[in-house]
Formats: sequence, C-alpha cells, structure tokens
Amino acid sequence: MKTEAAVKSVLVVEDEQSIRDILVELFEVDGNAITSAELLPEALDKLRTQRFDLIVTDLRLGGKRDGGLQVMALAGMLSPDAMVLVLTAYPDDSNRQASFRLGALHFLEKPVDLATIANYAATVGVRTAFATSLSE
Repeated sequence: MKTEAAVKSVLVVEDEQSIRDILVELFEVDGNAITSAELLPEALDKLRTQRFDLIVTDLRLGGKRDGGLQVMALAGMLSPDAMVLVLTAYPDDSNRQASFRLGALHFLEKPVDLATIANYAATVGVRTAFATSLSE
C-alpha cells in the first residue's frame, strides 16, 4: 500500500473568473483535490470545513481590500501547515508585510507566470499540469 500518494488539497481563492479557472486547471491532476472560492465568505466557509496543503489567494476579493488577508488569518489557524501563495495586482509594501506576518510564503504580482506557481506547489508535494506534461 502506497502512502506517498496521499491526496493533496488545494484551495484557490480568486474573484476573477478567468484567473480562477486557469488556476483550478493548473492543479486539476491526479492526486489533487481542488476547491475554489470566488469571494471571502465562501473561502472562509471552505477553510472552516477542510484542511489544505496549498492555498492560493488573491489579495483583494470582491472589492474588499483585506479579503486575502482574512483568508490568510483563518488559514493560519485552521490549516497551519499549508503553503500560502498570495496573488495581487496591487503589490504595496504594507500588504506584502501583512501577508508575510499572516503566514504567506510568497507574494506574487499579477500577471503571475504559472510555472512559478507550479514550482512553489511542487515544494509541498502538490502536482500541477506543468509537472504532468513535463513527465509525459
């Protein structure tokens, strides 16, 4: 029985449909359980009901300047071992510092290269479509 093939859980929180779809598609490979949320209340509900290995969140959600920070704060309590990647089109120093204080490991400015996200995901054992296509 293989234990290293444990399913990895990924939460994608992004209010822009096209970006959310691309990120979900990036992680839709065997061995991953993908959950996505468009807005803050939905993301917080998902964090309360499941633990995640990887959380990719937009900083501003549905016009809420601190939406992503709230996602990170709850993730720190409920999924403390998760890698958190923050995506933003508004990369200012106060948001960057707040994100790191709340446990984000990487603060990425949009547009983000998907290969960069895939590389970070790989460090916590989360496979992506990039890794799958490279190994074929």
